[in-house]
Amino acid sequence: MVVDRKIVTSLRNMLSKYPIVALTGPRQSGKTTVLRNEFPEFRYVNLENLDNRSFAEDDPNGFLKEYSTKVIFDEVQRVPSLFSYIQTLVDDSRKMGQFILSGSQNFHLMENITQSLAGRVALMKLFPFDNQELKNASLLKENYLSNLIRGFYPAIYDRDIPSKSFYSNYIETYVQRDVSELVSVRDLRAFKRFLALCATRAGQLVNFNSLANECDISQPTAKSWFSALENSYILFTLQPYHKNYSKRIVKTPKLYFYDTGLLCHLLKINSAEQVYTHPHKGALFENMMIAEYMKRMYHKDRVEDIWFWRDSGGHEVDFLIEEGMRLRLVEFKSTSTIMPGLFKGLDYFEKLSGESLLSKALVYTGEKTQKRKGVDVIPWLLFAD
Repeated sequence: MVVDRKIVTSLRNMLSKYPIVALTGPRQSGKTTVLRNEFPEFRYVNLENLDNRSFAEDDPNGFLKEYSTKVIFDEVQRVPSLFSYIQTLVDDSRKMGQFILSGSQNFHLMENITQSLAGRVALMKLFPFDNQELKNASLLKENYLSNLIRGFYPAIYDRDIPSKSFYSNYIETYVQRDVSELVSVRDLRAFKRFLALCATRAGQLVNFNSLANECDISQPTAKSWFSALENSYILFTLQPYHKNYSKRIVKTPKLYFYDTGLLCHLLKINSAEQVYTHPHKGALFENMMIAEYMKRMYHKDRVEDIWFWRDSGGHEVDFLIEEGMRLRLVEFKSTSTIMPGLFKGLDYFEKLSGESLLSKALVYTGEKTQKRKGVDVIPWLLFAD
């Protein structure tokens, strides 16, 4: 199975502008596959290999003399001392596109990059498949629920692994290990409970006090675990829109998962029938669409300012995108039937803000593009195109 990854074009562009490109992202998102298959002109060196690692640690100058240009260093965070030597090498040569760095422990990789290679490296992020990539490979299902539940990690498609099996192993072998490398997790049962509780709050405001109390841990521990999950690219937060149109504006971020397959696994959802009657149906669709937009942004290296908006009276807009002076409002509705009440959040914000340079869109689970009350009604398949 071959899936063209959209990030390849962006990677090649950055290699022409920077001496180093670093590729990060969640474990099993396909980083090594992309680098080895799409950049054959680069030699590949895995520093997880003990012989390679010993060479780099014991004789960094000799190592970089052997691997001085057009090299991919995978798991490069395993040799932190190497970053300073790489800095000296690229400063002396002033050549573009010398090295590609990648690693599965993203926090430690980024820590070393910011300490030693600031200004010399372009940072790229590869996430599991986005809808466009799956569609181009004829792997995207027409029913959004099938994709939402199955998830988007390449191994599920490459090896036809059942989602339940993949995500069970993913949590045991990757998530827990990554978090344990970042923070002290003495009670794995409590951590698993914490992760499951985060799943029940997808699409909701982050409340560390509630998470800590329900999990019977301290609030600092809850914040520490949450931060580790963010650094491992399991969770992300969406910040509230900063313009204070109302003094009652909510200033707490909302929680989302990068992959809805993992989210459904944690919620014990295994079929479309379960989603239809699930209390989190709307949040699941919203999470899937916002995560899709996030993946497209990073794969195309076109990062934008994105937000949500809510006030204490319950008025809300799911998604706001700043495009220069223009503001784009988006609502997500897990329905295939368009009713007038679906537009009230968009209309309320437009009236409250008085903004003239804004556009409004409603993304739904139907198939037809429509125009209603000045709102672009967009099928889920076309969102983020």
